[in-house]
Amino acid sequence: MAGTVRVEKEGAIGWIVFDQVERRNAITAAMWRAIPEAAREVVEDPEVRVVVLRGAGDAAFVAGADISEFESLRTGTGGSYEDENARAFEALLAIAKPVVAMIHGPCVGGGAAIAVTADLRYAADDAVFAIPAGRLGLGYPAASLDTIIRVVGESTTKELFFTARRIDAAAALARGLVTEVVAKGALESRVREVAAEIAANAPLTLAAIKRTVRELARDPASRDTAAIAAAIRRCFESEDYQEGVRAFLEKRRPQFHGR
Repeated sequence: MAGTVRVEKEGAIGWIVFDQVERRNAITAAMWRAIPEAAREVVEDPEVRVVVLRGAGDAAFVAGADISEFESLRTGTGGSYEDENARAFEALLAIAKPVVAMIHGPCVGGGAAIAVTADLRYAADDAVFAIPAGRLGLGYPAASLDTIIRVVGESTTKELFFTARRIDAAAALARGLVTEVVAKGALESRVREVAAEIAANAPLTLAAIKRTVRELARDPASRDTAAIAAAIRRCFESEDYQEGVRAFLEKRRPQFHGR
Protein backbone atom coordinates (compact mmCIF):
# COMPACT_ATOMS: atom_id res chain seq x y z
CA MET A 1 0.00 0.00 0.00
CA ALA A 2 1.39 3.39 -1.03
CA GLY A 3 -0.85 5.39 1.30
CA THR A 4 -2.74 8.53 0.31
CA VAL A 5 -2.85 12.22 1.05
CA ARG A 6 -6.34 13.60 0.57
CA VAL A 7 -8.22 16.85 1.06
CA GLU A 8 -11.58 16.97 2.80
CA LYS A 9 -13.57 20.18 3.02
CA GLU A 10 -16.12 21.12 5.66
CA GLY A 11 -17.32 24.66 5.17
CA ALA A 12 -14.38 26.99 5.78
CA ILE A 13 -12.09 24.20 7.01
CA GLY A 14 -9.87 22.30 4.59
CA TRP A 15 -8.45 19.08 6.04
CA ILE A 16 -5.23 17.59 4.66
CA VAL A 17 -5.32 13.97 5.78
CA PHE A 18 -2.27 11.67 5.81
CA ASP A 19 -3.63 8.15 5.41
CA GLN A 20 -1.67 4.97 5.77
CA VAL A 21 -3.42 3.68 8.88
CA GLU A 22 -1.88 0.21 8.73
CA ARG A 23 1.58 1.79 9.18
CA ARG A 24 0.48 4.54 11.58
CA ASN A 25 0.33 7.02 8.69
CA ALA A 26 4.03 6.74 7.84
CA ILE A 27 4.69 8.86 4.76
CA THR A 28 5.68 7.00 1.61
CA ALA A 29 7.41 8.51 -1.41
CA ALA A 30 4.05 8.60 -3.19
CA MET A 31 2.56 10.52 -0.28
CA TRP A 32 5.42 13.05 -0.28
CA ARG A 33 4.72 13.59 -3.99
CA ALA A 34 1.00 14.10 -3.29
CA ILE A 35 1.45 16.77 -0.61
CA PRO A 36 2.11 19.74 -2.97
CA GLU A 37 -1.09 19.03 -4.90
CA ALA A 38 -3.09 18.82 -1.66
CA ALA A 39 -1.60 22.12 -0.54
CA ARG A 40 -2.43 23.70 -3.89
CA GLU A 41 -6.03 22.52 -3.61
CA VAL A 42 -6.66 24.21 -0.26
CA VAL A 43 -4.78 27.35 -1.27
CA GLU A 44 -6.82 27.81 -4.45
CA ASP A 45 -10.21 27.09 -2.87
CA PRO A 46 -11.66 30.50 -1.91
CA GLU A 47 -14.08 28.91 0.55
CA VAL A 48 -11.27 27.44 2.67
CA ARG A 49 -10.25 29.90 5.39
CA VAL A 50 -8.17 27.59 7.60
CA VAL A 51 -6.27 24.35 6.94
CA VAL A 52 -5.97 21.46 9.39
CA LEU A 53 -3.30 18.76 9.08
CA ARG A 54 -4.20 15.40 10.58
CA GLY A 55 -3.47 11.70 10.42
CA ALA A 56 -6.20 9.26 9.44
CA GLY A 57 -7.80 7.17 12.16
CA ASP A 58 -7.23 7.62 15.88
CA ALA A 59 -3.88 5.87 16.42
CA ALA A 60 -1.31 8.33 15.04
CA PHE A 61 -0.62 11.70 13.48
CA VAL A 62 2.33 10.62 11.34
CA ALA A 63 4.81 8.02 12.59
CA GLY A 64 7.57 9.34 10.33
CA ALA A 65 8.69 8.59 6.81
CA ASP A 66 8.10 5.00 5.72
CA ILE A 67 11.47 3.45 6.60
CA SER A 68 10.69 0.31 4.58
CA GLU A 69 11.45 2.39 1.45
CA PHE A 70 14.78 3.78 2.61
CA GLU A 71 17.10 1.06 1.28
CA SER A 72 15.66 1.34 -2.21
CA LEU A 73 14.86 5.06 -2.40
CA ARG A 74 16.96 6.92 0.15
CA THR A 75 20.55 5.96 -0.54
CA GLY A 76 23.73 7.89 -1.28
CA THR A 77 22.92 11.59 -1.60
CA GLY A 78 19.20 10.86 -1.52
CA GLY A 79 18.51 12.18 -5.03
CA SER A 80 14.89 12.50 -6.09
CA TYR A 81 13.51 11.28 -2.76
CA GLU A 82 15.07 14.23 -0.95
CA ASP A 83 13.88 16.59 -3.68
CA GLU A 84 10.29 15.35 -3.35
CA ASN A 85 10.56 15.59 0.42
CA ALA A 86 11.76 19.20 0.15
CA ARG A 87 8.96 20.13 -2.28
CA ALA A 88 6.39 18.74 0.16
CA PHE A 89 7.65 20.87 3.03
CA GLU A 90 7.96 23.94 0.82
CA ALA A 91 4.34 23.52 -0.29
CA LEU A 92 3.06 23.27 3.29
CA LEU A 93 5.11 26.27 4.42
CA ALA A 94 3.87 28.30 1.44
CA ILE A 95 0.19 28.00 2.42
CA ALA A 96 -0.76 31.62 3.12
CA LYS A 97 -3.85 30.63 5.11
CA PRO A 98 -3.65 29.70 8.81
CA VAL A 99 -2.58 26.08 9.25
CA VAL A 100 -3.34 24.00 12.35
CA ALA A 101 -1.89 20.56 13.13
CA MET A 102 -4.15 18.14 15.03
CA ILE A 103 -1.76 15.69 16.70
CA HIS A 104 -2.50 12.44 18.48
CA GLY A 105 -0.33 9.39 19.05
CA PRO A 106 3.08 9.20 17.38
CA CYS A 107 4.37 12.39 15.74
CA VAL A 108 7.83 11.17 14.82
CA GLY A 109 10.58 12.08 12.36
CA GLY A 110 8.93 13.30 9.18
CA GLY A 111 5.69 13.63 11.15
CA ALA A 112 7.29 16.11 13.54
CA ALA A 113 8.74 17.97 10.55
CA ILE A 114 5.26 18.16 9.00
CA ALA A 115 3.77 19.36 12.29
CA VAL A 116 6.17 22.29 12.63
CA THR A 117 5.10 23.62 9.22
CA ALA A 118 1.77 24.46 10.88
CA ASP A 119 1.16 27.82 12.55
CA LEU A 120 -0.51 26.21 15.57
CA ARG A 121 -0.21 22.67 16.95
CA TYR A 122 -2.87 21.13 19.20
CA ALA A 123 -1.97 17.80 20.76
CA ALA A 124 -3.83 15.05 22.54
CA ASP A 125 -2.46 13.89 25.86
CA ASP A 126 -1.36 10.63 24.21
CA ALA A 127 0.85 12.39 21.67
CA VAL A 128 4.51 11.32 21.50
CA PHE A 129 7.21 13.27 19.69
CA ALA A 130 10.67 12.26 18.48
CA ILE A 131 13.17 12.93 15.71
CA PRO A 132 15.25 9.73 15.45
CA ALA A 133 17.59 10.79 12.62
CA GLY A 134 20.62 10.00 14.79
CA ARG A 135 19.48 6.41 15.21
CA LEU A 136 19.12 5.98 11.46
CA GLY A 137 22.36 7.65 10.42
CA LEU A 138 20.65 9.90 7.90
CA GLY A 139 21.44 13.51 7.06
CA TYR A 140 18.74 16.06 7.81
CA PRO A 141 17.78 18.79 5.29
CA ALA A 142 18.85 22.26 6.36
CA ALA A 143 15.49 23.80 5.41
CA SER A 144 13.57 21.40 7.65
CA LEU A 145 16.06 21.93 10.47
CA ASP A 146 15.61 25.68 10.11
CA THR A 147 11.84 25.33 10.46
CA ILE A 148 12.21 23.32 13.67
CA ILE A 149 14.71 25.83 15.10
CA ARG A 150 12.26 28.67 14.45
CA VAL A 151 9.60 26.84 16.48
CA VAL A 152 11.55 25.52 19.48
CA GLY A 153 14.95 27.24 19.32
CA GLU A 154 18.47 25.91 18.90
CA SER A 155 18.86 24.22 22.28
CA THR A 156 15.69 22.14 22.11
CA THR A 157 16.37 21.29 18.47
CA LYS A 158 19.79 19.94 19.45
CA GLU A 159 18.27 18.02 22.36
CA LEU A 160 15.72 16.34 20.08
CA PHE A 161 18.34 15.39 17.50
CA PHE A 162 21.25 14.56 19.79
CA THR A 163 19.28 12.27 22.10
CA ALA A 164 16.67 10.98 19.61
CA ARG A 165 14.54 10.38 22.70
CA ARG A 166 10.77 10.39 22.72
CA ILE A 167 8.99 13.10 24.68
CA ASP A 168 5.36 13.14 25.76
CA ALA A 169 2.78 15.85 25.16
CA ALA A 170 3.48 17.64 28.44
CA ALA A 171 7.20 17.87 27.65
CA ALA A 172 6.42 19.07 24.13
CA LEU A 173 4.21 21.80 25.56
CA ALA A 174 6.93 22.88 27.99
CA ARG A 175 9.40 23.17 25.08
CA GLY A 176 7.05 25.17 22.88
CA LEU A 177 6.66 22.37 20.38
CA VAL A 178 2.87 22.41 20.75
CA THR A 179 0.38 25.19 21.43
CA GLU A 180 -1.98 23.32 23.75
CA VAL A 181 -2.57 19.81 25.10
CA VAL A 182 -6.07 18.42 25.65
CA ALA A 183 -7.59 15.05 26.46
CA LYS A 184 -7.59 12.79 23.41
CA GLY A 185 -11.37 12.59 23.33
CA ALA A 186 -11.60 16.39 23.23
CA LEU A 187 -8.91 17.03 20.61
CA GLU A 188 -11.01 17.16 17.46
CA SER A 189 -13.71 19.33 19.02
CA ARG A 190 -11.02 21.70 20.33
CA VAL A 191 -9.38 21.96 16.91
CA ARG A 192 -12.75 22.58 15.27
CA GLU A 193 -13.46 25.29 17.82
CA VAL A 194 -10.15 27.03 17.13
CA ALA A 195 -10.56 26.64 13.37
CA ALA A 196 -14.02 28.23 13.55
CA GLU A 197 -12.63 31.17 15.53
CA ILE A 198 -9.91 31.68 12.94
CA ALA A 199 -12.26 31.30 9.98
CA ALA A 200 -14.54 34.02 11.34
CA ASN A 201 -11.77 36.62 11.12
CA ALA A 202 -10.66 38.68 8.13
CA PRO A 203 -8.66 36.45 5.73
CA LEU A 204 -6.52 39.29 4.38
CA THR A 205 -5.51 40.31 7.88
CA LEU A 206 -4.56 36.75 8.79
CA ALA A 207 -2.55 36.38 5.57
CA ALA A 208 -0.77 39.67 6.25
CA ILE A 209 0.10 38.62 9.79
CA LYS A 210 1.41 35.25 8.61
CA ARG A 211 3.54 36.85 5.88
CA THR A 212 4.87 39.53 8.24
CA VAL A 213 5.80 37.04 10.95
CA ARG A 214 7.60 34.93 8.35
CA GLU A 215 9.58 37.91 7.06
CA LEU A 216 10.45 39.12 10.55
CA ALA A 217 11.97 35.71 11.28
CA ARG A 218 14.50 36.31 8.51
CA ASP A 219 17.74 38.22 8.81
CA PRO A 220 16.88 41.95 8.52
CA ALA A 221 18.91 42.30 5.35
CA SER A 222 16.89 39.62 3.56
CA ARG A 223 13.39 40.62 4.65
CA ASP A 224 10.91 41.43 1.87
CA THR A 225 9.63 44.67 3.34
CA ALA A 226 7.79 45.47 0.11
CA ALA A 227 5.74 42.28 0.46
CA ILE A 228 4.91 43.19 4.07
CA ALA A 229 3.79 46.69 3.05
CA ALA A 230 1.70 45.32 0.17
CA ALA A 231 -0.04 42.79 2.42
CA ILE A 232 -0.91 45.50 4.95
CA ARG A 233 -2.08 47.84 2.20
CA ARG A 234 -4.43 45.15 0.83
CA CYS A 235 -6.09 45.00 4.24
CA PHE A 236 -6.81 48.73 4.38
CA GLU A 237 -7.99 48.81 0.76
CA SER A 238 -10.35 45.86 1.20
CA GLU A 239 -14.12 45.63 1.52
CA ASP A 240 -13.47 43.54 4.63
CA TYR A 241 -11.83 46.50 6.37
CA GLN A 242 -14.91 48.64 5.69
CA GLU A 243 -17.14 45.80 6.89
CA GLY A 244 -15.10 45.35 10.07
CA VAL A 245 -15.37 49.02 10.98
CA ARG A 246 -19.11 49.12 10.23
CA ALA A 247 -19.74 45.96 12.23
CA PHE A 248 -17.84 47.36 15.21
CA LEU A 249 -19.83 50.60 15.15
CA GLU A 250 -23.10 48.71 14.70
CA LYS A 251 -22.19 46.24 17.47
CA ARG A 252 -22.63 43.15 15.31
CA ARG A 253 -20.51 40.28 14.09
CA PRO A 254 -18.66 41.14 10.85
CA GLN A 255 -19.11 39.05 7.72
CA PHE A 256 -15.78 38.85 5.90
CA HIS A 257 -15.29 37.69 2.31
CA GLY A 258 -11.55 37.96 1.79
CA ARG A 259 -11.73 40.90 -0.58
